[in-house]
Amino acid sequence: MENVIVYSVYEVTRQIRQVIESSIEPLYVMGEISGFVHHSSGHIYFNLKDENSSLRCTFFKGANYNLTFKPEDGMQVICYGKLTVYEKGGTYNLNVLKMQEAGQGLLQQKFEILKKKLEKEGLFATAHKKPIPKYPERIGIVTSPTGAALQDILNIISRRYPVEIIVYPALVQGLEAPPQIINGIKYFNTTKDVDFIILTRGGGSQEDLFCFNDESLVRAIFDSDLPIISAVGHEIDFTLADFVADLRAPTPSAAAELAVPDKKDLLNLLNSLKKRLDLTVQNKLEMKHKPIMNYQLQLTQYHPEKVWREYQQRFDLAEMAMKNALKQLPDKRLQFEMRTQTIMQQVTSKIDLCIAQAKANSNLAWHQLNDKTLNLLHNKANHLNSLGNILEQLSPRSIQRKGWIMAFKDGKLISSVKQITKGNHLNLDFIDGIADSIIERVENKE
Repeated sequence: MENVIVYSVYEVTRQIRQVIESSIEPLYVMGEISGFVHHSSGHIYFNLKDENSSLRCTFFKGANYNLTFKPEDGMQVICYGKLTVYEKGGTYNLNVLKMQEAGQGLLQQKFEILKKKLEKEGLFATAHKKPIPKYPERIGIVTSPTGAALQDILNIISRRYPVEIIVYPALVQGLEAPPQIINGIKYFNTTKDVDFIILTRGGGSQEDLFCFNDESLVRAIFDSDLPIISAVGHEIDFTLADFVADLRAPTPSAAAELAVPDKKDLLNLLNSLKKRLDLTVQNKLEMKHKPIMNYQLQLTQYHPEKVWREYQQRFDLAEMAMKNALKQLPDKRLQFEMRTQTIMQQVTSKIDLCIAQAKANSNLAWHQLNDKTLNLLHNKANHLNSLGNILEQLSPRSIQRKGWIMAFKDGKLISSVKQITKGNHLNLDFIDGIADSIIERVENKE
């Protein structure tokens, strides 16, 4: 037995633990619960088993706090966790971090994978959404003809805004549902006899609604030339058909309300528009009537006979004024020449006086400006010298000349002992140089 290494049981178990925990990443494990125990501490202990094996599991209180269902023996679940080794017992187990029911979990997993794929391709982009006509004449509905969803839609539409409804019968649950719904979409796109399509069914479980997550159906909705409203399940239910449709309605009843307007609202709108139209027409007539009255007045004022008489009177008056002007022309000419001469003399005299006054004012203003400028410059120079003296007295170097020292820690000025501790390195700035120091004692004067 010489040169043989002998391990203890603990050392072997520890080596196994290191290998398992370092080489195996967190993983998903599906199986049937057995030996379920919910301890008073809040921790959960159970086994996951299948036909061939069993795996011990621990679900600690902090991780199982947000469980949305109650686990029990015989339930198929999917657990996500990390494999570890319990050294004292020499057993390995799964430290569970999350748990979900197997059936629902697989459906949700498929849903998320397909959703990410189609979203990456741009099938859910808003840019591809087609507008729903506001005032349709015919609506196509693809659904089960015996379902309550169809009756809800028909009742609401007949009450709000009666239009023609064409129903394409199709299964809305199970494996055969997607091809039939796709055929309904293609039928309406081929006939082109409806304004848009409604895909609908009532509420149900995730499995019941899963046919509306079919990839072929989603692509058929995207390729439709006609706008499509998706009204599948209740308000909390979401399918891929909702994401790709041009409009998603939370319920079939909501789809009916979104599909057509309310005739009461339309009647109120029409009455309001009628009143506005009547008022507009009345205002237009009044505006047109005023120019007509003005034209009539102008026709009366500019009648040819009246215009002729006015011009004849003006001609007679002008002839009489001309004769009087010819008689007074010699006297008027002499008066004009005398008046012109007088005005020229007055103007010349005033111009000379203004020029002399302006010269005197200019000289006086120049002397006053020169004196004020010199006084202002002198005062500013004295004030500047005073501020310079004050600045010099308050400068750090002036204070250092009196024996004061500036201390710096890590390049920052220190102003309080609270900023330093024993052992700190400080740089002391004297007036004539810099010294390094180490703090041996700190005493607070307070």
